[in-house]
Amino acid sequence: MGRLSTRAAELSERLAQNAIGVCRHYLPAGRREGRYWMVGDIAGSPGRSLYVRLFETERGMIGNWVDAATGEHGDLVDLIRLNQRHGRLSETIDEAERFLSLPPSADDGHSQFVKPPPARAGSPTAARRLFAASRPLTGTLAATYLAARGINRISDLTALRFHPRCFYRPNEDDIPGTPGSFPALIAAVTDCDGVQTGTHRTWLNANGTTKAAVASPRRAMGNILGSAIRFGQARDVMIAGEGIETVLSLHEILPKMPLAAATSSAHLAGILFGCDLRRLYVARDRDKAGDAAYAILTARAQAVGIELVSLMPALGDFNDDLRQHGASALKARVIAQFLDADRDRFIVG
Repeated sequence: MGRLSTRAAELSERLAQNAIGVCRHYLPAGRREGRYWMVGDIAGSPGRSLYVRLFETERGMIGNWVDAATGEHGDLVDLIRLNQRHGRLSETIDEAERFLSLPPSADDGHSQFVKPPPARAGSPTAARRLFAASRPLTGTLAATYLAARGINRISDLTALRFHPRCFYRPNEDDIPGTPGSFPALIAAVTDCDGVQTGTHRTWLNANGTTKAAVASPRRAMGNILGSAIRFGQARDVMIAGEGIETVLSLHEILPKMPLAAATSSAHLAGILFGCDLRRLYVARDRDKAGDAAYAILTARAQAVGIELVSLMPALGDFNDDLRQHGASALKARVIAQFLDADRDRFIVG
């Protein structure tokens, strides 16, 4: 499964380099409108409900698509899978390789080494390189930022790192003269098998106490859909939430509990379930987007027999609770919402 996910990520990058060709081949009834390919649906019906990005912007990568009518979204590998109605990822990989006129995948280890092309900006490869180029969290401005949010238990957070000068591309909402780099909290985004598919960035101000004063202080790169920033190895039970700070607030009081930060309400709604998962606690935010994400998760979980348990904060989110009420009050509130079977297993002290 990990190998297939890695191969799919590689093919997604190559397909994005010929996004218009992919659209013309699989969605021939559509047409190009500005930066997008517009078509009726994933099957290729005429219309304008589904749009595919043909150029990278601050709002998304080349090849990312959304169907406004159904809420479905993904990259070009997902597009081919749904368009061709494949039941297995391996079928989609074979189809994508045929489209790209590439040789079939080889696992014999005897293929001749070919130097890879430079990583496309925003691609999974570029995302992995940024994470690798970052430094461990302890003693950095990223640790200062988390401490300012009441988060001090960081020694085991291997999914988080720090970059002192992370590139930032200003957009039209930024003030003139906005710098092109800031220190940043860097997070690895991985699939259920632990394969890194993307990287999340939180740009920080010069002393690390708050996010940078820019229009978009948080951005993700790579393939994010279905993946998450993971803390601990999830098996049958885990907690998933939206933001890094929300999830790490729970890590402060539940260090034994596997957790996943999906980076947004939309990505929380689409998070993939591990094969062994039986119960999912959802750390919700008190807003309409959080309610909508929970409703979608409820339907998805019921369809595959996973028990969903709601965790509600007293304030806007669990980081607000931690900072305003303290760890003891937060722990008491969460314990009260846990099922009996999980209290002795995951709650320490």
